[in-house]
Amino acid sequence: MSKHVILVTGTPCVGKTSVARLLAPKLDAFYVNLTELALHENLVSGKDEERGSIIVDENHMRRKIREIVEDCDKSEVIVDGHYAVSVVPKKLTTHVFVLRRDPVELRKLMEQCGFSGRKLWENLASEILDVCLCDALNVYENGKVCELDVSGKSVEKTVNEILNVLNGSEECRVGVVDWLGKLESEGLLEEFLRI
Repeated sequence: MSKHVILVTGTPCVGKTSVARLLAPKLDAFYVNLTELALHENLVSGKDEERGSIIVDENHMRRKIREIVEDCDKSEVIVDGHYAVSVVPKKLTTHVFVLRRDPVELRKLMEQCGFSGRKLWENLASEILDVCLCDALNVYENGKVCELDVSGKSVEKTVNEILNVLNGSEECRVGVVDWLGKLESEGLLEEFLRI
């Protein structure tokens, strides 16, 4: 059976997990959350005490992902995680959806989730500077990478946009947001880029 792997990636708190969990049953796909997998399968090499996050053993994660994709009985696999492009076998991946969220909106969501200090500002800078998008484009050709602005949108609307790209009724695009320009024009750039 030919397998297709769809990555849902982006900065923490953009909505990856909510979108991926709703998308999976619509495609009858096997769902993998990288954070849950790392903890459940002990694919952790340490903990970053300063940021309060785990450090994933990427080599072991790559092997585990390959095993999951090869062994699952579904033809579609959805992988959710901000570092998905680093651990999923490139030859299996058909689409990479990079979710983007307006930094003003994202900051509020991050603070609600308990992000503060350096962890908050580093992740906001990552969104503003297109880090997840650049990571994806460094691994995959432009036709596989789709950037979606999810600002102010429901999970359902975002999932429908992804389904439209997958069925060919919408184009896969990159370059849809410019958070640096937006924040600069609003006089907020210095406030948001604190690292």
